[in-house]
Amino acid sequence: MSSNDPRLVAEQYATEAGLAARASLYLHTAGGVDARDVVIEALRGRAPKRVLEVGCGWGELAKRIELEASCEVVALDLSARMVELARERDVDARVADVQALPFEEDSFDAVVAAWMLYHVPDLDLGLAEIARVLRPGGVLVAVTNGARDFQELWDLVGRDMSARQFTFRAENGEEHLHRHFATVERRDLVTPVAFPDSEAMRRYVGSSAWGQKHLDRVPELDEPFVSTKVIAVFAAEKAA
Repeated sequence: MSSNDPRLVAEQYATEAGLAARASLYLHTAGGVDARDVVIEALRGRAPKRVLEVGCGWGELAKRIELEASCEVVALDLSARMVELARERDVDARVADVQALPFEEDSFDAVVAAWMLYHVPDLDLGLAEIARVLRPGGVLVAVTNGARDFQELWDLVGRDMSARQFTFRAENGEEHLHRHFATVERRDLVTPVAFPDSEAMRRYVGSSAWGQKHLDRVPELDEPFVSTKVIAVFAAEKAA
């Protein structure tokens, strides 16, 4: 069961329930750096006028970019429900596919792809499209999880994570990006996350189609269970 299976991805993001369950997990993060703050920092340092976010979800990050980086933001998602939610935040959101971006060449100063490139069936096509719509010298800021993200948790419930190596991850992101961009910088964020009880663990494990079949293996916890969140933030620049 791959994270870039189009049918499963469409089912996963048809509603906001699973995304909300995963987002709530950050309440239990033990003092780590928020990757979204790193995205904003990377954009501010480049002062873009026009930014595209692909895979925008409910638009929380897109709105932050608009306000905190003081720029125009266009946001895209394959899910009509996610676009609806983003528009409720007064985000310019549209239904579109990163593999066929509906924009002219050199349309944006920056593109943000946060936790979504591992869902793209044809990753090289998606990255080529991003590079096409970026102006010369523009930047893609991409956030992804590591192949060993929450490895302790998935080992506990017996989920095989080997398929992650075939999608866009912290470990292979530079290799993929260098095929389309002139320079690539990487920042790793490794943070312990505490699941306070079995119910919190079940909410997270059951928040995706990939974890749901392992719900019956979640044990009853006598104390918080700590697992390791592994994230990488890439800044990839198009040749000037």
